[in-house]
Amino acid sequence: MKNTLFFTFILFCYIPMYANEKDSIINRLDEVMAEKELYVKKKEQRISGLKHLLSFPDLSLKELYNINQQLYLEYKKFKTDSAVHYILQNRKILLNSGNPELQYETDIQLAGLYSTKGMYIEAKNILDSINRTKLPPGLMSEYYWAYSIFYSQYGLSNNAQIYYLKSEIYRDSLFLFTDPLSMVYQIEYASKLLYDNKEEEAKKILENLLEKTEDSDPYRAAIAYFLGYTYKKQNNIELQKKYFSISAISDIITCTKDNASFQNLALTYYEQGDINKAYQFIQSAIEDAIFCNVRYRTIESSEFYPIINSAYQQKEKEQKDKFQRYLILISILSLALIIGIIYIYKQMKRLSVTRKELYKTNQDLINLNRDLQHSNNSLEEANLIKEEYIARFFDQCSMYIEKLESYRKGLHLKVKNNQLDDLFKMIRSTAFIENELEELYHHFDSVFLNIYPTFIEEFNALLLPDQKILPKPGELLNTELRIFALIRLGITDSGKIANFLRYSLRTVYNYRTKVRNKAAGVREEFEEQVKRIGSFNQYE
Repeated sequence: MKNTLFFTFILFCYIPMYANEKDSIINRLDEVMAEKELYVKKKEQRISGLKHLLSFPDLSLKELYNINQQLYLEYKKFKTDSAVHYILQNRKILLNSGNPELQYETDIQLAGLYSTKGMYIEAKNILDSINRTKLPPGLMSEYYWAYSIFYSQYGLSNNAQIYYLKSEIYRDSLFLFTDPLSMVYQIEYASKLLYDNKEEEAKKILENLLEKTEDSDPYRAAIAYFLGYTYKKQNNIELQKKYFSISAISDIITCTKDNASFQNLALTYYEQGDINKAYQFIQSAIEDAIFCNVRYRTIESSEFYPIINSAYQQKEKEQKDKFQRYLILISILSLALIIGIIYIYKQMKRLSVTRKELYKTNQDLINLNRDLQHSNNSLEEANLIKEEYIARFFDQCSMYIEKLESYRKGLHLKVKNNQLDDLFKMIRSTAFIENELEELYHHFDSVFLNIYPTFIEEFNALLLPDQKILPKPGELLNTELRIFALIRLGITDSGKIANFLRYSLRTVYNYRTKVRNKAAGVREEFEEQVKRIGSFNQYE
């Protein structure tokens, strides 16, 4: 039970790590493919530098040979025709050199290139012309490699099994002359195991080799390719994709146009149903094969290209049909949207009109409420004045009745005692009236300031700063203030004011004019402003 839980835990930990690794490799391939032209440009700059060396004067034949050899190596997996050109140049150089070893090496290299180009007769003639007994041991592995490649590619061109068998025989001979520790030996040996259906043995060798290489190593593409082929035989699609992707990354970075990785990636994605990726990779495979002029790669890719291209075109057609349907649907929805917008616009216009009417009605209501509030405030103010003055009126009347009664008794007593001189003296005297008037004004001032306690301050605020009117010490209001106090109470008739204050009409008029001339604001509005002093709605 513990072992089961342990292996279950390991499995769940491994799956996310594996998925992340796979996605990382696929993303890396996408990034490298996007920069494919950049790698080609760097390769061409390197080749251009070598070509420039050929223009140097007085180069020896050995120096020319070495530069051509370097150009051959640069072009070998990049552009076969150019590689052939520089090998042929070396052939001319070696024609009368008396160096058979270099001549044999050049012939073997040229035979390998002719096989790649599909020039099988020329390749076979060159290989058959080589006297194997005279080859130095260092060239034997290349000789058998060239024969193995020739029969492998020739067999692919006519699909004859006998040539594949011959290719295997020459490859077996290659092992006799190759260092077992060399990368070439181990890769070829792993491929032999693979084709002998010994996948697990081959996989161990290839995985070990892959760890020793980087993307810029030209051997890495072949190692990863054979690992991908191993998992292809085992029907493991995900690992197949992983290792073919690693191979493709290395092919792009090393500018290896003679590659098998893109073709196999295309087939892998096609089997998964990812037609877009399959088409992208088969296109890249064909472009590389044509660019490099690798005949057998072109033949391989052309077998699968029509199938993938047909599926891609079908998918494109389906997507186009779907797009047209979506376009029609979007057009219908757009039309419906336009109709909806027009309808909403009309509704909004109606709503706007309604809102304007409501706004106007609200403004009318606000004005009515303001007028009502003003009326209520005026009534409240009038009620306050009325209540205050009625109470004071009754007190004053009662007091005056008492005073008149006392005054009557005094007169009666004078008559009764026959004090006629004192009686006439009392009747002729105005002191009583003056005292009563003074007391009346004092009561008026007191009641008024009780109702409007800030009258004096607010009244002076309406005047120029240096024209303020203030009562004398001991006074509540003076004449000017009392006149305008009466105006504040609504008594604006100068005649009534004159009667109340016992002044002439002219005097009251002069007072009013004199004070108006001291106004800080518009004179014609001064008395209206006075009427609003202390009012409930004075700030509205």
